[in-house]
Amino acid sequence: MDETLSLSDRIEEVSYVRAYLATLVAGLVAVVGGALAFPRQVYDEFLWQYFWGPVYADAHGASCVERVGGETSIGCSTPGAVTAEPGYTVVSTATYAIVLVFALIGVILLLDRLDLEMDRRVFFALFPFMLFGGALRVVEDASVAMLDARGELAVPFPWSATIISPFIYVTVFAVVLASLVAAVYAERRGVVDAYHRLLAAVGAVALAVPVLALSYLSATTDVLGFYPTVPAVVFGGATLIAALFWILSERVAPTINEATGFMGALIVWGHSVDGIANVLSLDWADALGLPITYGSKHVANRAIRDLTRSIQPESLSAAIGVTWPFLLVKVAVAIFVVWIFNDEIFEDSPRYALLILVAVLAVGLGPGTRDTLRATFGI
Repeated sequence: MDETLSLSDRIEEVSYVRAYLATLVAGLVAVVGGALAFPRQVYDEFLWQYFWGPVYADAHGASCVERVGGETSIGCSTPGAVTAEPGYTVVSTATYAIVLVFALIGVILLLDRLDLEMDRRVFFALFPFMLFGGALRVVEDASVAMLDARGELAVPFPWSATIISPFIYVTVFAVVLASLVAAVYAERRGVVDAYHRLLAAVGAVALAVPVLALSYLSATTDVLGFYPTVPAVVFGGATLIAALFWILSERVAPTINEATGFMGALIVWGHSVDGIANVLSLDWADALGLPITYGSKHVANRAIRDLTRSIQPESLSAAIGVTWPFLLVKVAVAIFVVWIFNDEIFEDSPRYALLILVAVLAVGLGPGTRDTLRATFGI
């Protein structure tokens, strides 16, 4: 009986994998085929305008780029040209969300195939990789800064596209996946006792590489500066918020964080990093002595700023800025996510629950790390 069920489960698993791969191939064929058959409508006005164009503009430090006759150029002055700006739009944000969900399904199927045991230790082992993603993105920011100062990119295009959103997520995912598979292989070969420890160590080394590169540029060139007040305020403030969340949830409403424990506190910490970094860079750059004026590229952030500016008195906006509600929203959303993850979810689908929590933390901590390091090095 058990063998029959086991065989049935394996057949069902293979069916899921085949369906997933078939959907992936069909999607790629539809996109590539559409771009070849209708280059203006599919490639220029969709793929380039919402995805590749913003990356091209970001890589070259341009505020706007255009595409005319199959050629891309910096600046937007040609009538009727398809234009793109750095940052996200409603279309790109929605598309990335769909791709993220699809990718998570693929990860779950892969973990099933590997028959991988996952527990809370894996969540914490993946933490350095989330910081790594944000730090790696700042390397590209430094490359653009070098372009502005010395006339050439430190990381040439299109290679720099691999460390620009959204493609950087593919890069980081590939690094994490390779590290995970290697760590699991090492454990099963008896090289290490627990793969999560090796995974965390690899993540720490990966994080050190871009941070050391940025530190080297800061110390040896005048292109990058160093403003230690920024990480002190960001990480100190996020730690204070996470500590308050932990204390209040334990004493007033223990059910909020009962199932997630320290994972929940880390999620609140990560999104607090994102919120505080945004507030500092967008509203307090001058007060911190930062040499650059920063702008918001995210749809939600811009919407919150615009709404606050429209309803908040100008005198108050001048005193405290208009980005502070973004921090409140980030913390509130993080707490809500932590609250909905109860013991039943972990019991029914522990692997799925952990992956979702990893994704939730990465969505906040990745951009937050980037914003913090950009301000720290003045780029």
